[in-house]
Amino acid sequence: MNYKELLDNLIKVIIEENGSDLHLSVGYNPAIRVNNNLFFLKKINVLTEDDVVGIMNELLNTEYKERFLREKEVDFSCGTDKIRFRGNCFFSIGTIGISLRVISKKIKTLQELNLPPILESFTQKEQGFFLVVGPVGNGKTTTVASMLEIVNQNVSNHIVTIEDPIEYVFSKGKSIIDQREVETDTVDFATALKFVFRQDADVLMIGEMRGLETISTAVTAAETGHLVFSTLHTNDAAQTIDRIIDVFPAGQQTQIRTQLAGSLLGIFSQRLIPRISGGVIPAYELLIKNTAVANLIREARTYEIPNVIETAAREGMISLDKSLSDLVRVGEITLEDAKRYSLQVDRLDRMLN
Repeated sequence: MNYKELLDNLIKVIIEENGSDLHLSVGYNPAIRVNNNLFFLKKINVLTEDDVVGIMNELLNTEYKERFLREKEVDFSCGTDKIRFRGNCFFSIGTIGISLRVISKKIKTLQELNLPPILESFTQKEQGFFLVVGPVGNGKTTTVASMLEIVNQNVSNHIVTIEDPIEYVFSKGKSIIDQREVETDTVDFATALKFVFRQDADVLMIGEMRGLETISTAVTAAETGHLVFSTLHTNDAAQTIDRIIDVFPAGQQTQIRTQLAGSLLGIFSQRLIPRISGGVIPAYELLIKNTAVANLIREARTYEIPNVIETAAREGMISLDKSLSDLVRVGEITLEDAKRYSLQVDRLDRMLN
């Protein structure tokens, strides 16, 4: 079989159907995700092991194939002139599976992504630490890319990204952008961060906060004149701060609290909610570090942060439930979906009554 042709046909379908993901597993028809729902492509035969291996060989170069066979799973990125993917190959009961997430080749603006304009203000900072958080598959990388593109197009800076894998590829703007992929351009996140201080970087983007050394170096970079963007798989601002602090041994937690209280700019948590008119739309929480937030971080009272967010709307902060309730009121999402994504349904009900 011509596996390049098969892959090209699958790519054609996902483009035509405006899909977000493609899943290839032995014993199943290929499946695509559209508007959060998974659909099997019945017109394409059930995939055999040879089919999935053949498609894998079209997607991975020799280095990635060797790493996959050695480590039993691998993240990668790939693309054509029409589309780009972030992918993962893995084993399941001894057979290979492939998941591909569509990445837009165009980096969309905050307005196109339906994100709040206030996010642009964080791109204008000289230094500090800004985190975009949320569950897997909710657009964190896309949001960070949109913010970095604002810097790229408006300021003459040196931007260094450390990613695993590289997802969005930036075009030339006013800035120099060096995109470094873990295991291809650098050994790991921690090593890349250690040497970034010798690379005259102004802005850093760390694809994901992983481990004590990476987090510690990233916070230090934000303290020493760098503007740092990163992502984390957490649900909200308070949990994000706790997760960062809990990575450190007990004896170092007071110090990291002090560092974070000083260097943090804000935390943006987002969810992609099914839109009544089709597609998805983000609901979000935004924490902006002010004096009250800094004190709560230093004093280990992060459980009070949701109250600060609710009472600081004039500063631009917004809670997830307020965002969800606003979307319900303007008819963008259903009440059922709002409750499904809410972290405190009782509070959401109060806002809507």
